[in-house]
Amino acid sequence: MKTETTRFKKTVVVRALLTAFCGTATMMVATGAAAQTAAPALQRVEITGSAIKRVDAETALPVTVMKVDELRQQGYTTVEDIMNTISGNQTLLGTSQAVGAVTGGAAFANLRGLGANKTLILLNGRRIANQAIGGAGDSSAPDLNTIPLAAIDRIEILRDGASSLYGTDAIGGVINFITKKDYKGIEITAEYTNPQHEGGKSYEVSAGFGKGDLTEDKWNIFGFIDYQHQDILTTPQRPQFATSNKTSPTGFPGSWSQGGTTASPFAPGCTQQFQAPSGGVTCAYKYWNWVDLIPKTDRITGMLKGTLALPGDHMLNLEYMAAKTQVATNIAPVPEGALTIDPGTKYYPGNGITPGPTAAQGPIDPTKPVKVRYRTIPAGPRADESNTFQQRFVASLEGTLAGWDYNSGFSYNTIKTTDDLTGGYVNDAIIRNAVKTGLLNPFAPTLTPAEQAIFGSSLATGRLFDAKGEVAALDTRLSRELGDWFGAGRKSAVAVGAEIRHEKYTQLANSDFASQVVSSTGFDPATNNQGARTVWAIYGELNVPVTKQLEVTGSLRYDKYPDFGSTLNPKLSAKFAPSDKWAMRGALATGFRAPSLFELNSAQTFTNTANNWNDPVRCPGGNPVAGVARSDNCQAQFMALTGGNPKLQPEKSTSATFGFVLQPVQEFDATVDFWWIRLKNSIGAISDNTVFGDPSKYASHFVRAPDGSLATDGSQCNTVANPGPQCGYVLLLNDNLGGVRTNGVDLAANYRLKTGMGNFAFHVQETYVAKYEYQNEPNGEWIQNVGVYSGAGPVFRNQLTLAANWSMGQWAAGVANHYKSGYLDQDGTSNVSAYSTWDLYGSWSPRKEFTLTAGVRNLFDKAPPSTVQSATFQVGFDPRYASPLMRAYYLRGTYKF
Repeated sequence: MKTETTRFKKTVVVRALLTAFCGTATMMVATGAAAQTAAPALQRVEITGSAIKRVDAETALPVTVMKVDELRQQGYTTVEDIMNTISGNQTLLGTSQAVGAVTGGAAFANLRGLGANKTLILLNGRRIANQAIGGAGDSSAPDLNTIPLAAIDRIEILRDGASSLYGTDAIGGVINFITKKDYKGIEITAEYTNPQHEGGKSYEVSAGFGKGDLTEDKWNIFGFIDYQHQDILTTPQRPQFATSNKTSPTGFPGSWSQGGTTASPFAPGCTQQFQAPSGGVTCAYKYWNWVDLIPKTDRITGMLKGTLALPGDHMLNLEYMAAKTQVATNIAPVPEGALTIDPGTKYYPGNGITPGPTAAQGPIDPTKPVKVRYRTIPAGPRADESNTFQQRFVASLEGTLAGWDYNSGFSYNTIKTTDDLTGGYVNDAIIRNAVKTGLLNPFAPTLTPAEQAIFGSSLATGRLFDAKGEVAALDTRLSRELGDWFGAGRKSAVAVGAEIRHEKYTQLANSDFASQVVSSTGFDPATNNQGARTVWAIYGELNVPVTKQLEVTGSLRYDKYPDFGSTLNPKLSAKFAPSDKWAMRGALATGFRAPSLFELNSAQTFTNTANNWNDPVRCPGGNPVAGVARSDNCQAQFMALTGGNPKLQPEKSTSATFGFVLQPVQEFDATVDFWWIRLKNSIGAISDNTVFGDPSKYASHFVRAPDGSLATDGSQCNTVANPGPQCGYVLLLNDNLGGVRTNGVDLAANYRLKTGMGNFAFHVQETYVAKYEYQNEPNGEWIQNVGVYSGAGPVFRNQLTLAANWSMGQWAAGVANHYKSGYLDQDGTSNVSAYSTWDLYGSWSPRKEFTLTAGVRNLFDKAPPSTVQSATFQVGFDPRYASPLMRAYYLRGTYKF
């Protein structure tokens, strides 16, 4: 009976949607001639955060509007760059995190620091597909870099929860990218950026066209295409970041161990390239010298949109978007941590082979094998190439019918990502057998011709996996004005809507190839994950002017998930404007976010912990217990099991905002908005920093092998279903970690001044986070995160953007400052300094068709602040918050005709 009821509800909603979409078209034709009336003097528009079209664009909700042309004039070429200028955005994942992690080069928004999956991204008011894969951080959110920036007119940022309108995942806020409309002409733009220091050059070329006038021709079609290229930036090109003490126990030449005896052939001096003394008898390896700071990236995005004005006040829109991203990354060669040498073979310790490994910790049993740690430097750096292709098609019908403003549409989104290993990876079995039998000397700094041939035969390149995400949706919304119920001089208005959305996710390993490179990728060759579901929702919104000064808006949304049941989320907001010079506004809302298909079904993978740790049992305080090897238990990266968790429960939230809008004079306006958010059952993966920071509390996260050890190499772990007798690991799967409590204030102000020396404009945007605290388990202790590196990273207490612009005739100039406050570093003792950079630009427009802009990013060549963070492969700084490019010059030209 329950199944039939659910099926009945779905059928009713589907029919209602189809009826609304098709019925409006039928009625439109029937009443076409009669509906042709003069256009109203003032056009009603829809503002992000409300489904009601209105003349007054100032609602009770805090919305920031950013004009893309102005941002591009300042040298911003990607959406990722623009998001980093938003003071309320606590960035955690950008293109550079593709280095050492499978992210596809994605960049996400993270309003309020709640996670990218709680910031809803829209394109023209409708969803785009989530990224199909994961890596560093959460990836159950859209990749911002797939947005066709060249086609975007403005970005509207709702700094408030909107689950009652757009969907249950809009907990932290909404970012709506709105394309140009009725565009005519041809536009060509080119930009070249050249850092002052070596490496990291980039360029961009875009072109657009448009034809047709909706008023006169009754049609318009336009399209934009944009190509961006980013050169690689390596650690040797920025030697100031090659100063970290972070090392690996697996180096080149290799080391060996048996029981409690460990030795390296070049200890204690450790004079070989990239080696460093460690423990007197071993050598640590500075692996980060091989790591890219910024990966090579090629990205092409495009959009084609056609609009046809039909009889009456109706328009048919067809929209197609495509984006292709290719990211190539390099990290250190493969660390083979579980090789062995058999007794009696050529390179067994003590056989006199030069250079001979020194046994400095005691005797060994010559009848048993020794364990070897060896980095495959002769194979070169591990090189990956990720290719992502996203497509989006939208067909919509909008207009006015029988007094109702309506918008009905169908959208289909798909995103495909592949990951290919292109160099440096080796067939584990070939290297393992060569060392074991004496064909390869792991202790020599050079290779013989025969050993070079072994490496040549071991190189493994090919497709590791394919992943795909799909979203198909049908939606409709209607709004209209009602009566002036309370004599306020303005009419009440209502909106209703419905949506049905089908989501699908797949990730499939290339099993034959993946099984050859387990130790260097940690990727499970048996990966075959799939998930699908259909979600439907209905919602309504009512705006009521109570008096001339006070208006109240209420909205309510009902969502039905097949795997998590139903949820009802209300929102109440109000605006009180006693004069046209100031107003108060506020809102209360709830939210509900079901786990994404990625969070539920993504591959569970064995991979190394982000940081080096001492095994709390086998190497307490950095001192190995009797009978265990230092290299396997002290300052090592242990295996961790990461990935999806089908047992996840939904997140729930409550939020509130209260603020003021001020405009005492026409030239000046300002807003002050206080916000509070409470989240329950937050979904995330507990960090290795947390688990190893308190191993007694998190003892259940240590899954040890039968001998009590933790594995340090992927070859020691088989599949997730059958890890194997050597596979000890740390459990870091997605989980419901507990709660989050955060609050703060947003400040913004604008001042415009006209003088005989030109027009000036001054802007300030600031977010101050008063509190951000979280739990690592339900009902656990609250951990402070503001101004402190805790868990995955810090939450910045203060982020600020200041800008001043001047224009006069054909000339314009501007300067901007971006500021992030400092924080206590990951080690809990050192401080990371504040990061403040200045940008400068000037432009010249001798004709209205042509504009030339030159500028400097990071004018004072400010280096990213030093940090000991170990969450990323890059070291010495944090690429999630600061750019290693430093001072960079750019030149941009635009021609329109």
